[in-house]
Amino acid sequence: MTSVPRLPPFAMPRPPAPAVGLRDMRLAPLPPRMIAPAAVEAMSRTPRRPRIRELSGHLHCSIVGTCLSTGELRQTLAKAGLTDGTSSDHELHRRGVTLAGRHDSAAKLLHKALDRRHRPAIARFEKATTPDAVMAQWRLAVKQGDVPGGYWAAMTHPATNDAVIREIFGEVHMLSHLVGAANRADIRRLAELEAENGKLRDKLARQHDQLRDGISARDARIRELEDLLARRLGEDGPAGPGDEASAQAALEGVVAGLERRLRAEGNRRAALEERLARLTGMLDREREQMRALERRERILRDELEAVEASLADDVDAAAAGVAAEPAPTPPASLEGLSLLYVGGRADRLGHLRALGEKRGARFLHHDGGVDDRSGLLGGLVNRADVVMFPVDCVSHEAVTIVKRLCRQMSKPYVPLRSSGMGSFAAAVADAPTLSIQHQRRKP
Repeated sequence: MTSVPRLPPFAMPRPPAPAVGLRDMRLAPLPPRMIAPAAVEAMSRTPRRPRIRELSGHLHCSIVGTCLSTGELRQTLAKAGLTDGTSSDHELHRRGVTLAGRHDSAAKLLHKALDRRHRPAIARFEKATTPDAVMAQWRLAVKQGDVPGGYWAAMTHPATNDAVIREIFGEVHMLSHLVGAANRADIRRLAELEAENGKLRDKLARQHDQLRDGISARDARIRELEDLLARRLGEDGPAGPGDEASAQAALEGVVAGLERRLRAEGNRRAALEERLARLTGMLDREREQMRALERRERILRDELEAVEASLADDVDAAAAGVAAEPAPTPPASLEGLSLLYVGGRADRLGHLRALGEKRGARFLHHDGGVDDRSGLLGGLVNRADVVMFPVDCVSHEAVTIVKRLCRQMSKPYVPLRSSGMGSFAAAVADAPTLSIQHQRRKP
């Protein structure tokens, strides 16, 4: 496992995440606000838009990556003296996310850049005074194609609550998962446009040659007619008015025919050039969009792999130290808690089990109907305190059964964003609170 490179001297390390951090976006309910406790108290006194540093550190990556272009982020970091102009796009993004959580003038520059970039969206969202009104403005922004502006305005709106943040963050997060499919479609469309562009260029070149040959032939024909007319005039002596008029009419007819042909070829050439210019513009835009999507996909993939690798290393180290050292005392908050995990990937169950048992929980598993019978779910749900299932790796039938059983038995269930370690670790952190709250709601 490769180690994370050290930050350059001019980049400050990211501060630790606040105690009340963003959990999994599908967990409910959450703490009063996904920002630092001091900011919650200040906002309760005077409603205002929170600063970016007051938001959960888990939101900084999506805000910086979605709401600022690479050029705007590079300009902001250059003003703050945090880049020398040679940093890669991924390095700029990492420094921007680190800067978002700092309490200094450089972080203020980042916040001001976001406000300046999305001032129209912020002005539109000022009409909203309730969470439902914020969601209505967000839907309108998505419909109009202003996802960056709507995302920043919604995340920093005073009326935004945890439910709104979860829903909007989830929608923006799922958009990033469409990048791979969009890239494949863009690459296929790019290849088709390049092939069509090549055919049009060849056709235009052929018609250009034909037009040039036609003009040359017309000029040659005019010269031949002029020479013929001159010889006839010289042989026959002075031509009478009738002969001269007849020759002039024949010459004018030939010239008129050639000019009509020239105009037709010129019109065809202009139409082809216009179409070629339009297709060339479309091709350039497709290429630029593909490069932007590839950069975004690479950033998201690197960050996800880093989080997964870090969590996996922690669990492996804890599992390896069980035989050599006394078992550590698990946190009291998870002691005796039974977690049922439905679905998931078989190669990750060992890590999930180790992480759950390390926290003092009892780990139960059902594969969601692939190998186990669905009839066993009832008994496992009855034994569990909290039920979890990854939405990307479980059958729809198993999800329906789990939800119905949990409602019948008044057991909390948590849909996880993915089958990875990150989603499970965040859900485990809130499992005791979720279980206690459901116990209190029991009749």
